[in-house]
Amino acid sequence: MPAVLFLVCGKIASGKSTLAGSLAAGRNAVLFNEDDWLSRLYPGEISSIEDYARYTARLRNALTPHICALLLSGVSVVLDFPANTLNSRKWARSLFEEAGAAHELHFLDVPDEICRARLRARNAEGMHPFAPSEAEYEEITRHFVPPVEAEGFDIFRHGASGCIK
Repeated sequence: MPAVLFLVCGKIASGKSTLAGSLAAGRNAVLFNEDDWLSRLYPGEISSIEDYARYTARLRNALTPHICALLLSGVSVVLDFPANTLNSRKWARSLFEEAGAAHELHFLDVPDEICRARLRARNAEGMHPFAPSEAEYEEITRHFVPPVEAEGFDIFRHGASGCIK
């Protein structure tokens, strides 16, 4: 069976990491979790959207050859990196195209009120490496661009209660 690059797209607290973990477990794939990598490589250094953009660009640059090597060797990969903008999806496309791998883009189309409630609960638990405020949620969400068929991805759409492809 050919390798697959699984991508996740959705607003903050839409369920991307939960879905990514399920995809990795169910497909025997290697999981790359951006928040985990960033919090370990740059502890306490990410306090703005600009910081995030700078550090995630470095991380993506460093991981690109490794992800491609896994895909080329037949190992499926789940990227728990938000494919939330045209540029982030362009990077993801470069990975599966370079490796000649298949792909699936899982879009979590969850309403803002549910995402905000989940974010408040997640922040209250204190277990996530990043705890965006409501204002940061709004700022980050302004950059969100839902995927469209014209981009040429194999899109699997998920609502708040599951996959509705």
